[in-house]
Amino acid sequence: MQADVGFQSQSYNIYSIVINQVLHDEEQLPSLPSLTLKIRTAVADPDVCHNDLAELISMDPSLCALLMKIAASPLYRTQEPAQSIQDVVALLGLQEVDRVVMLHSVKSLFTLNHPQLSKLFKLSWQRMVLKASMSTFLAKYLGYKPAGHAMMAALLSEVGTLAVLSAFREVEHKPDTEMFFKLCKEYSKSLGLILLKKWNLQEEYVEVLRNLGQWHLPSTGELSLLDIENLGLYHCIHVLEAKADLPPLNELPAYHKLDPSHQHVGSNQQLTMISLHRKEILTLARSFT
Repeated sequence: MQADVGFQSQSYNIYSIVINQVLHDEEQLPSLPSLTLKIRTAVADPDVCHNDLAELISMDPSLCALLMKIAASPLYRTQEPAQSIQDVVALLGLQEVDRVVMLHSVKSLFTLNHPQLSKLFKLSWQRMVLKASMSTFLAKYLGYKPAGHAMMAALLSEVGTLAVLSAFREVEHKPDTEMFFKLCKEYSKSLGLILLKKWNLQEEYVEVLRNLGQWHLPSTGELSLLDIENLGLYHCIHVLEAKADLPPLNELPAYHKLDPSHQHVGSNQQLTMISLHRKEILTLARSFT
């Protein structure tokens, strides 16, 4: 038993050295693809022509497929389904297209071929898209605007986890699942903050990542993006980790900002509005895969 503990400690130290090398050399972390930058530049242009934007998007068939899939999801479905990328752009709006482009780019940046790393990526992506779907649903249901920021913030809050994975591309012995999540708790936030700054993303996303999961952090005023993300993360953890050590939901400052009509909590310690719309949330999560 002591030998096992010693081996795990030694392995952790070796893996920590690998990650610290990345922390001190951000050139080892990925940059956004050139097509992503072109699309994001076009989206930011108030005079952009939807046809020109659709032409740019069409250069990436897998991005087109993802946008069509999301446009057909329950949160966006209309009586007249989108038939083209131009239709999708009109339906989702420029800001939502921008966020989906980032989602697609992040996933493509961290494609891993090793079986163990692919397994860990799948687990990480499952958590990522479930959290994003929880947060997106909450933002729309609660009337938080712009609701799309919730999806983007949830997505970006997990890029450090994927960066931990990518640090082991060239390492012969890959971490097992338990070791990986232990390393994520130690390093994912630091790596994520470096990536968000390297990608020159808005400060509001940096602040969410910095404070996410601090359940009792004082929060006043109206429901904020951080409040939405903490509620989404809380429910995501409840779904994926039945025995997770979480405080009661009604102790979260975000909970007390909810309108009383939305504060009902079921016996499963989840907001009733989440439980009632679970199928819709899971369908949205599947559209991101």
